Amino acid sequence: MMDGMGLAAPVVNGKLMQNTANTTAAGTKGTGEEANRKAGSAMDKDSFLQLLVAQMKYQDPMEPTSNTEYIAQYAQFSELEAMNNLSSNMDLQRATSLVGKEVIVKSTGASGETVYTQGKVDFVSSEGTKAFLTVNGKKYNIDDLDSVIDPDYSNAMGLAEDFKLSLNKLPNISGLSPEYKSVIDNLSDVYNDMTPYQKGYLGQDTVDKFNQYVERMNQLTSALDEEEKTE
Repeated sequence: MMDGMGLAAPVVNGKLMQNTANTTAAGTKGTGEEANRKAGSAMDKDSFLQLLVAQMKYQDPMEPTSNTEYIAQYAQFSELEAMNNLSSNMDLQRATSLVGKEVIVKSTGASGETVYTQGKVDFVSSEGTKAFLTVNGKKYNIDDLDSVIDPDYSNAMGLAEDFKLSLNKLPNISGLSPEYKSVIDNLSDVYNDMTPYQKGYLGQDTVDKFNQYVERMNQLTSALDEEEKTE
């Protein structure tokens, strides 16, 4: 025992040695216990200082470790700690910049499949060194972020999908009648209000189909007008 510090690894000649018995036992555990073991092995600054003090206390007095080596060990740990803190801060800043934006996040479904969810980031939270996004009322790790959607793109895609849906609800051109004139007129208004960028998401096939309906409706209304004039 080492004055209540509870070190699991033995110290020999001032060096921390790996406990092979614990390592062998750990190798036989399930994946869940292995994950817990790794999580518990994370070393903070206080733990490192405790180990460093133990190394100094139990070093071989005939071959003491030099102060330079101690300083080098501490400097390496401090550098690693600073890098981890920087990474955590960058993750939080990145997450904060996404508030109010449309994103796609991924998660694992019940059967192990990847599930993609689209929505707006409502708010951001942090737990320890991890940053989390809340999308559609559910919390996601910042590492689960798949993509960020540009508002103009999202709007253009929405308009295009609605336009195609309305167009596909019309009967075949051969079955088109003047009764659908108001629908064609509404689609024409939507199309004319679209920007060139938004029209680009309709696809040429959709535009050609729409123009055919407009042309056919013009023919029907012209024929109807001629009939009314002759009566």
